[in-house]
Amino acid sequence: MTECYIRVAEDENEEPMEIPSEEDGTVLLSTVAAQFPGACGLRYRSPVSQCMRGVRLVEGVLHAPEADWGNLVYVVNYPKDNKRKMDEMDAASAVKIKRGIQKTSDLIVLGLPWKTTEQDLKDYFGTFGEVIMVQVKRDAKSGNSKGFGFVRFTDYETQIKVMSQRHMIDGRWCDCKLPNSKYFLEQAGPDEPMRSRKVFVGRCTEDMTADELRQFFMQYGEVTDVFIPKPFRAFAFVTFADDQVAQSLCGEDLIIKGTSVHISNAEPKHNNIHHLFSNFPGRSPSLAAMFERSQYQFPSSHV
Repeated sequence: MTECYIRVAEDENEEPMEIPSEEDGTVLLSTVAAQFPGACGLRYRSPVSQCMRGVRLVEGVLHAPEADWGNLVYVVNYPKDNKRKMDEMDAASAVKIKRGIQKTSDLIVLGLPWKTTEQDLKDYFGTFGEVIMVQVKRDAKSGNSKGFGFVRFTDYETQIKVMSQRHMIDGRWCDCKLPNSKYFLEQAGPDEPMRSRKVFVGRCTEDMTADELRQFFMQYGEVTDVFIPKPFRAFAFVTFADDQVAQSLCGEDLIIKGTSVHISNAEPKHNNIHHLFSNFPGRSPSLAAMFERSQYQFPSSHV
């Protein structure tokens, strides 16, 4: 029998690839695995019964059903564990592709002179690229500048360039950074909104540990904390060092240990925990910290 090609795909609905057969009409499993790493066999849908049928495999050699491969599309079989790992990798890759289309963020401008206006900021940063928004934070009562503000650009490349250098604004050196929650609480005060670096992980299973969640999410960025409530309630919280990483994952369905989990934003309640406890007689930082750890509402769709 002369060499022929059979059509092979990872899924029935995908475009098939032609795989060469041997001179005797058989197909080596190694030939299939060279194009589909991890493959352990083939199956096909019977034209008669419309059921899936396995292709006979003997010592690494696949034999044509009824001595003829025909014009069918043969689907690759994978070991269950290997298929699960591939699903996890596909899900991770999809998120990384999403993250590859970087969105700009509000940058905090530190060290502003008291006299600097929003128009001054717009004029200065407009020399780097198109500016979407500028804001100088002012005291609600006096109207005086708090010495910092925000700027946002259209292009991510412009944002990176601005963050990579110091800026002389109205005779004073200023820095532009992604807002950091600790600095924000200290400088901006309890009434300012805090940029969320924490995500809500829904549909968790009881066999998922904090270490396993940490290891999984570290592929996206630095993880600073993982919290699984006790008793178990089928969700967890993961906190990243970079708020952009957290925001890029929101809305994703990821595969962890073979289970699909949903990632959503952990919505901050009123950011006044420290302010609240500072008014208590004999205020306790440890008590405030305890409440701060649980200051996130659970998304209503996952409770």
